[in-house]
Amino acid sequence: MDPTRSPTIALAERRIAWLEERQRVLAQNIANADTPGYQPRDLDDFRKSLAGAFGLARTSELHVAGSGGAVRARLDRAAADRAPNGNAVSLDREAMRVADTDTAHALATGLYRRWMGLFRTALGRSQ
Repeated sequence: MDPTRSPTIALAERRIAWLEERQRVLAQNIANADTPGYQPRDLDDFRKSLAGAFGLARTSELHVAGSGGAVRARLDRAAADRAPNGNAVSLDREAMRVADTDTAHALATGLYRRWMGLFRTALGRSQ
């Protein structure tokens, strides 16, 4: 059995990819904190992204294709305060989101490593 084909590993990899994309989007928000008129972006919740990945099967070419679970940044509706130049980036809010994302990334990679360690132990290999 290939341990990388397990649903647990696939879910962890998907979560890590989502977290990496979110860090990229948040870093872009921080980089544009002084850009006039810039609207911060964020990703949809991971649960929503995951639910979209397991949608209905397309059984006919006439059916409309779904998003395929693609992760796309959207405008952040929580950004209510605006600077006089129209910029809505709050560095405090972005820093909190970066910290939350970093913590979630550490958890997901830790679980991934432990799961792979279980496979190595079951195979009788040392880490």
